[in-house]
Amino acid sequence: MRMKLHHTEYISRRIARDLVNCEFVEIRKTKDEIVDQIEKILDEDIEKEHDLDEKIADILEEQEENIEFYNADYRQLFWLTKKRLANDYGIILNNEDRFSDIAHKVLDFLWEEDYIHYICSDNQVKNVIFSSIDKFLKGFEESDGAVLEKIKHYKRKLIPGTDEYDIVYHRLYEEELIKRGLM
Repeated sequence: MRMKLHHTEYISRRIARDLVNCEFVEIRKTKDEIVDQIEKILDEDIEKEHDLDEKIADILEEQEENIEFYNADYRQLFWLTKKRLANDYGIILNNEDRFSDIAHKVLDFLWEEDYIHYICSDNQVKNVIFSSIDKFLKGFEESDGAVLEKIKHYKRKLIPGTDEYDIVYHRLYEEELIKRGLM
């Protein structure tokens, strides 16, 4: 599953929680400071992919007449173009490889900026970070489905996209994540 901007806050908290609870990691800054820095790293990665998506949309828009003439599948062209340009933008498309790369970036930053200290191998700490991301995203879909089901049976009818809907969704979503041990 792809990571989205609204996930980064939750994933950051999960990673920080797992690092704080890790017996071989010494925390040298506050948990909130660690969460903020991890969230910035995650947001930066997602924004890079968003920039690539916008570039591809521009390219395909320029070729709109040809796409229609040849009756080409827009989604397939988008994906093929993305695969071709991903390396130029520094985007890793394979989720497992991407999460591993993000885990390395987070680990490097936290170590270099003296947010954490450890005496074990880098890989052990990187695996804690990778596992946090992976477990969260696997549990996300289940949590999201449960929240949408709760909203569907809510006493008041909520309209998606409204402020009230967003507030209720995020509150229920956080409760569901806590209940499932994802946060």
